[in-house]
Amino acid sequence: MRILVGMEARDLRVSDAEREHVGELLQRAVGQGMLSLGEFTERMDTALAAKTRGELNAVLVDLPGIQLISEFVPPPYPDRPYATRPVPPTPAPAHSVGHHVSVPPPGEVIRGRMSSVSRTGSWNVPASLKVDTRVSSVNLDFTRAVMATQVVYLDIDDYASSLTLIVPAEATVDLNGIETVGGSATNKVRSGPPIGPLHLVVRGKVRFGTVTARHPFGTSLRNMFQ
Repeated sequence: MRILVGMEARDLRVSDAEREHVGELLQRAVGQGMLSLGEFTERMDTALAAKTRGELNAVLVDLPGIQLISEFVPPPYPDRPYATRPVPPTPAPAHSVGHHVSVPPPGEVIRGRMSSVSRTGSWNVPASLKVDTRVSSVNLDFTRAVMATQVVYLDIDDYASSLTLIVPAEATVDLNGIETVGGSATNKVRSGPPIGPLHLVVRGKVRFGTVTARHPFGTSLRNMFQ
């Protein structure tokens, strides 16, 4: 038996890896019908704000068969922020069959925890981006952005957030690589071929969140009078 001197296990501070583990357990509970979507959102809010194991375990104690965080062995990155962990390799998109396409590693990580994140104006867009969000609102406006390449890869890892992608009128967006769990991915622009100034390839997993790709408001009306 492990004995803690001067501090109980429930008072120990928790890491991002442990909060991530609890998020996965709550997602599993929704899939098994033990939690509603509203309950999931409330408990995710609590988990993201938790500082100690006792606070984190509070969202799990009434779920049968769920392993409490004190028994959890975190992955081998205990002292690093979640966003800096290595990203597993992603297979090339379907339109690249027949020739080699090298997908660059993420040049920037956009990270949000119960927050509002926005990129607008003439911001620099690398060849590859990663969006790592939990219960956040993210707005990425590419209409005046400075692109490093025509094709931009966007990898998503999200819980219960809303992500809006605003692209120029001639741009195309591919959302076919998104896996949704209790969420949605809506494409209001052309998906290809990549003939305009920007082709955005979006991949990853969205859990109880939304992803929307659209043109700026008023684009359709302006096109009618051209």
